[in-house]
Amino acid sequence: MAKATLTFLLTILSSFTCTNAFVTPSAQRISTQLFEVDPSKVQGTAVAKAAEAGDDEPAMNPDNPNLPALKGDYDWDAEYAADDDWITENVPGKLVVNEIDLAAQVTELTKIEEKYRKIRKEKEYEEARIIGFVPMAETYNSRFAMFFLTVGLLTEYWTGITIPGQIEEMARVGGFIGPDF
Repeated sequence: MAKATLTFLLTILSSFTCTNAFVTPSAQRISTQLFEVDPSKVQGTAVAKAAEAGDDEPAMNPDNPNLPALKGDYDWDAEYAADDDWITENVPGKLVVNEIDLAAQVTELTKIEEKYRKIRKEKEYEEARIIGFVPMAETYNSRFAMFFLTVGLLTEYWTGITIPGQIEEMARVGGFIGPDF
């Protein structure tokens, strides 16, 4: 009895989920068609205004009559004009800038562009260098130093000869100092 009740509850809960992960594409297409909105039925769009006028010609964009009206081209400013929080002036992307201000902006942007181009060129130059005190040479030097320090410490541990004694022995074997030193 409890198993049947649990199965029934799981069936009901699964019907309320919002995922389409396990729905076949045909069922998903049918479910999305239920929620599609026809732009000609939404008030305020250019398509709806053309539908109201009853023209057989395609709706044209009111801002540029040479272009067709866009679907979903909604006049939000007209919709929310009465709202005190709705900004209709000095909106980024809608600002009209005079030629003097535009030239000043272009000049400043060019300066910033040149600054970062110079930084990029210097970085590329430093990365391309292979001789001298360059970061890669310093990295190799530090790795070799740590490796041979470890080798020297392990040799001291196994043989009992200190690191200065090992250096002296290498100098004798190499012929840099005589055996009587």
